[in-house]
Amino acid sequence: MAFGGLDKHSNGSPMAEINMTPLIDVMLVLLVIFIITAPLLTHAIRLDLPKVASQPARETPRTITLSIDDAGKLYWNDAPISEADMRARFAEAGKAVEQPELHLRASSATRYDVLAKVMGAAQQAGLERIGFVTQPVAAAQPAR
Repeated sequence: MAFGGLDKHSNGSPMAEINMTPLIDVMLVLLVIFIITAPLLTHAIRLDLPKVASQPARETPRTITLSIDDAGKLYWNDAPISEADMRARFAEAGKAVEQPELHLRASSATRYDVLAKVMGAAQQAGLERIGFVTQPVAAAQPAR
């Protein structure tokens, strides 16, 4: 509590004002700290996840393998198929009691819009279990 001031002309009564200078200093320091740390919190953290060999996905009778080549041609269980036939087969598979798994095998040069159309058609038909099939990395190749 402040009792009087340095002013000799005052009558010696206690000061009734709050000194705002230390509060403003503390707030400015906190503001600078938050300005510096806020960008650090928004960036994603790069993680070097371990490389683990997993078991291959098991093929069940209710698995659909849809392959897409570089040109965007579709193959239903290794048989050529048109986009309209694919949508009709998706609709049939979506009505089944036991939902089949859809394994998408796309070439690395396949256009994204072809994949988006296939995935959209599968979701519209009610297929919920969609996975991408990849080639495992050979043990002799160095990790990048």
